[in-house]
Amino acid sequence: MTTQQTPKVLTPNNRRRIGEQLLADGLISGSQLKQVLQHQSQVGGQIGSILIEMGYVHLEDLLDLLGRQFGVPGINLYQWKIAQEVLQLLSPQQMADMKVLPLALDGKTLILAMVNPEDQKTISSLELSLGKTIKPVVMPAFMVENAIRYVTDNPGVGLRGDVLAEMEEIEKGEKAPGLMQLLRYAKKKGANDMLLTAGSPPAIKDGNSLKRMAIPALTPEDCRSYAREMVDGENWQTFKARNELDFSATFEGIGRFRVALYRQRGSISMALRPIMDKVPQLSALNLPEWLAKFALCPRGLILITSPASQGKSTTLAAMVDVINSRRGCNIITLEDPVEYLHTYKKSNINQREVGRDVASFAEGMRTVLRHAPDVIVVDEMRDKETCRAALQAANAGQLVLATLHSDNATSSIERIVNLFEPHEQRLVRGTLADSLLLSLSQRLITKKDGNGRILALEYFINSSRMKAVIREGKIQQVRTQMQKGGKHFLGIDLALARLVKKGVIRAEEGLNHCEDNRFYRGLIQPPEKEAESQEDATDEQSA
Repeated sequence: MTTQQTPKVLTPNNRRRIGEQLLADGLISGSQLKQVLQHQSQVGGQIGSILIEMGYVHLEDLLDLLGRQFGVPGINLYQWKIAQEVLQLLSPQQMADMKVLPLALDGKTLILAMVNPEDQKTISSLELSLGKTIKPVVMPAFMVENAIRYVTDNPGVGLRGDVLAEMEEIEKGEKAPGLMQLLRYAKKKGANDMLLTAGSPPAIKDGNSLKRMAIPALTPEDCRSYAREMVDGENWQTFKARNELDFSATFEGIGRFRVALYRQRGSISMALRPIMDKVPQLSALNLPEWLAKFALCPRGLILITSPASQGKSTTLAAMVDVINSRRGCNIITLEDPVEYLHTYKKSNINQREVGRDVASFAEGMRTVLRHAPDVIVVDEMRDKETCRAALQAANAGQLVLATLHSDNATSSIERIVNLFEPHEQRLVRGTLADSLLLSLSQRLITKKDGNGRILALEYFINSSRMKAVIREGKIQQVRTQMQKGGKHFLGIDLALARLVKKGVIRAEEGLNHCEDNRFYRGLIQPPEKEAESQEDATDEQSA
């Protein structure tokens, strides 16, 4: 019978460097070690991590060697699940400074993964500050670094090693990843959208920029496989007939996404947008709290406008949540697709999805009054019939909240009016003047620190003066006054300038979204620079 030998612990007296020991064990060649050392001299890093990265050593062999070198277990992070309450014992900055990762609590003992488990100063310091006994184990530097990066990017969710391993496999780019891997990757990166197109690597939209993943281009079959994974038989037939399909889907353990499938050049493409698990509060969206007062009005029309992908649906959901939380009423929504799932609070809420629960927005609006609504929510006013029904409902005593694709808060009025025949437009202007409460327009701007986007809001409140302007069809004449701001209105340039002055966004980012370049520059420049600019402009005119 063969007796299994216990691995020999390498004491400081007989310990070699990791590279030398692997060479002595016959796990790497001399030329490989030379390449690794050259790489380390150029870019830094730990030898073991570089060996794994370059594919010269298996992870199991490295863990075995580290365990023998330090006389403690070598830990494979990918086989661990770390609870959030354990991770919270140390901040990500502390983990990075000490090169440690808390793994588990066993009574008063903390199992702590360390790049150098012989660092007694760190162990003593943590035992004193945490009031726990530290049991050190060893973990490769790259695993500790990747774990800290994940914890920093995903606060409050704990850490599953298998998920982290999946993320790293995607980034290695050896083959097309599975759909669930891609969605986890999008959530981990905080992406606004995941874009999948045949002939191109998967891409994410981070803020207002596009970033392609460093993996091979997807094939048409890859994209078709992703689509079939999300779409059942009946909806697949609908997609085949229409060549496009919008829907929302929840993926277990990942979250909810809004999905748009479409065809291009004969293959399938898709855009998947993560949806927040909970409806955000107004303040979390940089929206003023006074909006709640309008959301709680018993009747009238509120318009939320912007170009595509600027957060209209999220603003709409936040205002609906205000009503749902503070008012007992019957809310009917028409959405394409349903994104945020509202729970019953003070209100009764029914969310109807266009294409599944009702044929179209127009059809839903034609019958909505039969459902005894107090509040009607229209995800998008796309056509004349939907607009007509919304105006009639707002004028008849319901509160209507609707989104609209439009450049700004005032052009939305003309957009609605121009949907109608000339002989109807005077009546429409009058109905709008009587029923409109508020028109909002918003932009999502990349933050100065690069960490996400922030909302810049333009608005006008339908005061008695504005009612007259709407009736007379002179709404565009108020743009200059809106830009200067006032009690009942605020223009986009002023909203952007305020964010610049607070240090939230860069002046250049605001320039990409402003309406009047010269006016905006004047708002963000110090007085002396503004005077210099005016002198320069005068000199140019004279020349």
